Amino acid sequence: MTVTRYETSPVYSKVTEANGFVFTAGVIPTDLSKDVEGQTAEVLAEIDRLLALASTGKAKIVQATVWLSDIRSRDGMNKAWSAWLGGEGAPARACVEAKVIDPRMLVEISVVAVK
Repeated sequence: MTVTRYETSPVYSKVTEANGFVFTAGVIPTDLSKDVEGQTAEVLAEIDRLLALASTGKAKIVQATVWLSDIRSRDGMNKAWSAWLGGEGAPARACVEAKVIDPRMLVEISVVAVK
């Protein structure tokens, strides 16, 4: 089995491809001045870019994990998520509250897609 890694660092790869599956690391926003909806939209745009590195896309996502710094912000995250999906089939998804790297960071998302 071949494993292909994209945008690697000494600590992790942003995307790993193996056996027909594509895994992203947790994707975080860079503009921490935005609300949860804005941060989510930014994260999802980055996920689009990362999946494209492995020649796949959001229509082929089979699973997603969403971490929110405050679960009460789920509605704002879901608004950006639903707009991004555009009515396409939604993947299996977990959404949990968790402490993140920076308290201004409101969301982190990781996905698994197929080729």
